Amino acid sequence: MAADVGVVGLGVMGSAIVTRLLETGRRVRAFDVNPDAVARATAAGALAASSPREAAEHGVVILSLPNAPIVEAAAFGPDGAASEGASTLVIDMSSIDPGATARFAERAASAGHDWVDAPLSGGAPGALAGWLSLMLGGTDAAVARARAVLEPVASRMTHCGPAGAGQTVKLLNQMVVGTAMTALAEVAALVRANGLDPEVVREALTGGRADSPLLQEFFVKFASADPTVTGRIANMVKDLDGATQAGRDAGVPLPLTTAAAEVHRWLSSRGLDAADSAALLAYYDPDVADPGLWLA
Repeated sequence: MAADVGVVGLGVMGSAIVTRLLETGRRVRAFDVNPDAVARATAAGALAASSPREAAEHGVVILSLPNAPIVEAAAFGPDGAASEGASTLVIDMSSIDPGATARFAERAASAGHDWVDAPLSGGAPGALAGWLSLMLGGTDAAVARARAVLEPVASRMTHCGPAGAGQTVKLLNQMVVGTAMTALAEVAALVRANGLDPEVVREALTGGRADSPLLQEFFVKFASADPTVTGRIANMVKDLDGATQAGRDAGVPLPLTTAAAEVHRWLSSRGLDAADSAALLAYYDPDVADPGLWLA
C-alpha cells in the first residue's frame, strides 16, 4: 500500500504530526533511527519505512528533526529523502538555521526536488488539535503543494518568502516565546513564594494586557511544576542561540533574548535538555531545582 506522505523524525513533534495525519485519514510511512519510535507509530496505524528515501516513496516527505546536520543527512545522505529517484517535495518542519535551509533548497532543486521550510508554532498540542501556525518558505508552486499536505495539522499557514524565510520568521517567533516563557517562570515563582492559587492568578490576569495564549496554556503548568513534556529545553536553547546569532549578524542588540537564552542554557548545564519548558521554574525556585523532578 502506497503512503500519502512520509514523516522522518518521530520525536515529540513528529509523533504528534503522524497521529494527526492518521486521524484525518492520511496514510503515513514513518521513519526514525529509534526503532521504538517507529514501533509506536506503526501501532498507531502508520507504515514503517527503513530509510528516509523509503518514507518519501509517494513523492512527499515531512522532516521533523532537531538540527541542520541531521536534516542534511536525512535529505541528502545515503538513502536520503532527496538523494535520488523521482522528484520529491521535502517539507522541513524542523527549526534550523535560515542559511542552511537556503543551501538545502538549492541542493534539492539541482537534483529535481522541491524544498519548503515549514517551521511551526503551537507545539505538539497544536499539531494534535490541527491548529499549528506555520511559517512557509519556498517557491510559490512548492508552497501551494505543501499547503495541501499540511492542512490537517495547521489552522494558519503564511508564505513568508523564498526558502529560508520561514526559518527566519520562526526565529522571531521564538524570541517572543522564549522571553515570554522566562517571564512566566519568574511570575510563577513569585506566585509560589506568596502561596497564591495559580488558577486564581490566571483568572485575575485573563482579559487584561498580561493575557495571552501562553498565559492560558502554560502559566498554571509552570506554577504547579508540571513536568509533562510539550516542548524541550534543548530546542529552545537552539532557537534562542539562532536568534542571538541573527542579531549579531545584523548588528541589532537583543538583550532580552540573550538573557532568556542564558537562563535556558543554565537548565541545559543541569542536565535538563530533555525537560519541558516548565523546568524554567527550577532556575527561580529551589524547591523544584532537583533535575530528577523534571525528567521522566
